[in-house]
Amino acid sequence: MKEFENNLINNGITIIAGVDEAGRGPVAGPVVAAAAILRNDLEYDYINDSKVLTKKQRKIAFNKIKQEALAYSYIIIDHEVIDKINILEATKLAMVKAINNLSIEPEHVLIDAVKLNIKNSTSIIKGDLKSVSIAAASIIAKEVRDELMANYHLKYPNYDFINNKGYLTKKHRELIQTFGPCEIHRKTFEPIRSYYK
Repeated sequence: MKEFENNLINNGITIIAGVDEAGRGPVAGPVVAAAAILRNDLEYDYINDSKVLTKKQRKIAFNKIKQEALAYSYIIIDHEVIDKINILEATKLAMVKAINNLSIEPEHVLIDAVKLNIKNSTSIIKGDLKSVSIAAASIIAKEVRDELMANYHLKYPNYDFINNKGYLTKKHRELIQTFGPCEIHRKTFEPIRSYYK
């Protein structure tokens, strides 16, 4: 998972940031983007794409990344902004802000899938499976967003956000049909949109 990083390091580029997001697909809640700059002298064998780690593994990885990374940051873009500018633009906005929020300026940025209008960057399809830096960012974004959705579950217990994280599961769809959408549902997403026509 260090092939992209090693290629850059071999060309004299050592401060490499990975960027990823969590929450593009759900019908409720924010999108979270994270950026991480890892140390090149450490092995991050506990890091993998956040989707293939167990909840326990992800929590351990998250805490170790916070301790061992040179720098990391994350940005939360809420449902209202997503509805205003669309999810792709909200994702790009969050990613750019996360990069700009890093305490160290990266020499090169590895981005999961999305193309950003920034210099010295590489967009990698399925980057969270191919780059340790992007995978680290994916873990941060996922952990932060899951925590936010757990808090929303306490505020809106009718929607099972603790389990579905805002994704449209069969049960979540049924709960929306029963109770209607709540404040944090994305009004521009189906089936939520049909409630606001």
